[in-house]
Amino acid sequence: MKEFIIVGIGSFFGGGLRYAVGRIVGVGTSTVFPLSTFVVNIVGCLLIGMLSTIALRQGWLTPTMRLLLITGFCGGFTTFSTFISENVNLCSSAHQLMSLAYMSASIIVGIVAFWLGCMIIKIL
Repeated sequence: MKEFIIVGIGSFFGGGLRYAVGRIVGVGTSTVFPLSTFVVNIVGCLLIGMLSTIALRQGWLTPTMRLLLITGFCGGFTTFSTFISENVNLCSSAHQLMSLAYMSASIIVGIVAFWLGCMIIKIL
């Protein structure tokens, strides 16, 4: 039960931050491309890369902190379901090319961001 609460606390703050970033990125943006979700997911990949690398270093992150930060916070911050929903909406509104660009960029830039997060921690 303790672990469930820890993940829930992390998810609460990650989800709240996702909403805030979405509002900030969405201000003045009038494009078909779902920029807010893209930014959140790429930043999330960077954070998960950094936190995963920190977790691998002995004693840097306890199992409880991993639950709080990686599973809870990053899980609440990033959003695969919104990513899927936005792609379906793009396809059904005759923006198939934009959907393909969004999916490709999300995967490629997400992997690069995760790798970059790992490298940042290894350099420190």
